[in-house]
Amino acid sequence: MVATTHSLTDETNSVNREAVIQLLKAMANEHRLSILCSLRDGEVAVSELSRTLPLSQSALSQHLAWLRGQKLVTTRRQAQCIYYRLCDDKVSRIIQLLNQLYCEPEHGDASA
Repeated sequence: MVATTHSLTDETNSVNREAVIQLLKAMANEHRLSILCSLRDGEVAVSELSRTLPLSQSALSQHLAWLRGQKLVTTRRQAQCIYYRLCDDKVSRIIQLLNQLYCEPEHGDASA
């Protein structure tokens, strides 16, 4: 019996491929990437996102709606406050990996 391997180029993986494409589109926009990074450690109130990100309330709302439409983030309402969080642990893991690769100082870096 020969083991089969699957890749994103397989026709049967079109749903997975579309999910990857949408995630990469989200991360290709610096504002949406900032939002995803802000949510990587857990739920954050939209008011906190508004205070910490360099976006107008209108622009933030548009980006959050796009991310919600792509099923990358979800919301929870508590009284007057709306909280956002990542929908999927895979997104969080990718954001953490990118942070490790590009944002943390390299081990043994003399300038650190």
